[in-house]
Amino acid sequence: MNFAVGFKPMLGDSHSMDSLEKQLICPICLEMFSKPVVILPCQHNLCRKCANDIFQASNPLWQSRGSSSVSSGGRFRCPSCRHEVVLDRHGVYGLQRNLLVENIIDIYKQESTRPLHAKAEQQLMCDEHEDEKINIYCLSCEAPTCSLCKVFGAHKDCEVAPLPSVYKRQKSELSDGVAMLVAGNDRIQAIVTQMEEICKAIEENSRRQKQHLSQRFDSLYSTLEERKKELVQRISREQEERVSHVRSLIRQYGEHLEISAKLVESAIQAMEEPQMASYLQQSKELITDLSKVSMSSRPEPGYEKMDHFSVNVDNLAEMLRTIEFQTGEPGGAAG
Repeated sequence: MNFAVGFKPMLGDSHSMDSLEKQLICPICLEMFSKPVVILPCQHNLCRKCANDIFQASNPLWQSRGSSSVSSGGRFRCPSCRHEVVLDRHGVYGLQRNLLVENIIDIYKQESTRPLHAKAEQQLMCDEHEDEKINIYCLSCEAPTCSLCKVFGAHKDCEVAPLPSVYKRQKSELSDGVAMLVAGNDRIQAIVTQMEEICKAIEENSRRQKQHLSQRFDSLYSTLEERKKELVQRISREQEERVSHVRSLIRQYGEHLEISAKLVESAIQAMEEPQMASYLQQSKELITDLSKVSMSSRPEPGYEKMDHFSVNVDNLAEMLRTIEFQTGEPGGAAG
């Protein structure tokens, strides 16, 4: 059904009054602010009852906590700008009243009496019955209509109700829905904030565990390095002992070669002696000296090998590859 608007002359500046009225509408109940009017820290205004409604929806356990035993009275978000409002132990009763807005509402109501009457003359008229005002609501078709449409027209078999009662009921339902939506948004925002804190905690705990893990492996590296140093020192000590022993034998063989060379030279000279008696005396002494020269001992076979210093780290390497985090309760603190 189409509706036509019937305009009649209005007294006063209706546009200015309408603009002012829009500024005095509560964003929760969509009605003009009802006293007392409270002002939020973000400078937006609410009816105290509406503020209490969304506060209770956002803080369902506040009553059971006891207002006298806590220093904070909870929090909620401004429905106009989403600014978080933190209350003290008095709850919404601790918010300051906006006396200026209350005075403006009083003045508006006094000054708007005549314009409101004129505004009331602006009525929606039935498109089918031009002289009939829209004054009832068809519950079956869910559409506003006029009395003649109910008696003679398209809605004669429908269930209807007075337009003001349906208007009031639906406006109340919409107001309640808005309040629930605002409260639901506050809860969602609280959950989002909580999850953001969880993300920060995960990052911090991961950083801490990475640091602990690095410290554990650094300690393991230090132990391995210390043990390697000890084993290398043992190899070095035996190396020095064996090399020293072999070099001592080399010196002894050198001395033997020097003595043998001298004896050979003396023997050659003795063999050139023409006198037999003198030769026999010298050769006897040379033979005695030759019998005294003996070969030094030699290192046993395989003396140069150092295979007994080998280590088997296969099992240790395999064990290192199986290093794993300790199992525990999910979310539990690691040591």
